[in-house]
Amino acid sequence: MAKPGKSSEKGTGRNGSKNGRLGKGEYLEKLAPMQVELNDVARWLQHTGKRLVVIFEGRDTAGKGGVISAIAETLNPRQCHVVALAKPSDRERTQWYFQRYVPHLPAAGEIALFDRSWYNRAGVERVMGFCSEAEAKAFLKQAPVFEKMLVDDGILLFKYWLTVDQAQQEERFAERLADPLKRWKLSPIDLKAREKYEDYTSARETMLKATHSEQAPWTLVDFNDQRRGRLALIRNLLDRIPEHVVDEPLMEFPPLGHDPLKERFRGPLKPL
Repeated sequence: MAKPGKSSEKGTGRNGSKNGRLGKGEYLEKLAPMQVELNDVARWLQHTGKRLVVIFEGRDTAGKGGVISAIAETLNPRQCHVVALAKPSDRERTQWYFQRYVPHLPAAGEIALFDRSWYNRAGVERVMGFCSEAEAKAFLKQAPVFEKMLVDDGILLFKYWLTVDQAQQEERFAERLADPLKRWKLSPIDLKAREKYEDYTSARETMLKATHSEQAPWTLVDFNDQRRGRLALIRNLLDRIPEHVVDEPLMEFPPLGHDPLKERFRGPLKPL
């Protein structure tokens, strides 16, 4: 874990070295109790009516999707929503910038996990020229005000930036290109971003300086080793949520009272 502006991207450290990476078995063993605690948080949110928003930002291949999956996979999908918006439509481009994100904010008892967020404007859009400099600067002024409104309304808002060195990024790009099951993750924009690593660094530093606030601070997490990064991020998230243990209602499971029945189908339709 690192403070804003203190990213580990200048060199691959212990967590990023191949020999120091966490094995899958140890990772799953450490993840399991955290997922139980995440379910405690979900019950607490439903019990209290609180709303939780978690923003995941970082360079391409940093590992946003993986940590979001680790959080969401054991939670009720009706309660925990993953928000990963496509590029804006022609109509959305004419709206107030934050407008298309507002409908995805949670209601009472819900969780919204943003796989990228309104911070697209401060990163991808600014670096790749999809918005003007005036629009980017206006965003940096408005974002802290917008987030203060969310927090003042009672939303629990947590913002994470996943850091990754370029050597790791290159390795992950190559893996996506070689794996047909991951190739959908690779786009022409991703390939062009390889040439703009330092531009993204500059944009990130400007963004952190403008939007790291007392009510909505950023937390930087080293994701050179994605498994270690997931565990560190989830542990930090759990530790920052207020006391969230709620007694789970007891459910009786009486005997069925007869022998289990078999499925029966009438007519021509039969199971495969």
